[in-house]
Amino acid sequence: MINKDSLIGQLKEKGLKITPQRLAIIDALVENREAHPGATLIYEEARKKARRVSLSTVYATLKEFSENGLIRQLEFDRMENRYDVDLLDHVNLICNRCGKIFDYAIPASLEPRDIARKSGFVVTDTRLEFHGYCRDCLKRPD
Repeated sequence: MINKDSLIGQLKEKGLKITPQRLAIIDALVENREAHPGATLIYEEARKKARRVSLSTVYATLKEFSENGLIRQLEFDRMENRYDVDLLDHVNLICNRCGKIFDYAIPASLEPRDIARKSGFVVTDTRLEFHGYCRDCLKRPD
């Protein structure tokens, strides 16, 4: 599981500066990992720890973290992009009503390494997502 120290270590390994703003953004990412936060939530949470962080700094930092393989950006057509600190292969279950994203372990039959070995296809990245309705939304009347 990714934690704050491992992300800071990865920043150092990649030669990226460790600033108070970046530390606040890392805190927001790690503390809200299960929510797969968007830039708005990350900004709101980071501002609690680093008053001088701006929304543009959050966007630039998330872009840099994503480009350097520290986080995964989840792009969507109809909702704000979200960010995932869990880089292990997993399925994202995305609720069409509330927008929550849940992680689900990939079944053995869909293991990317097995698919690559059997097909000869070199897998460089995976993103598997199912769209539908979460338990909470199914219980709510329309």
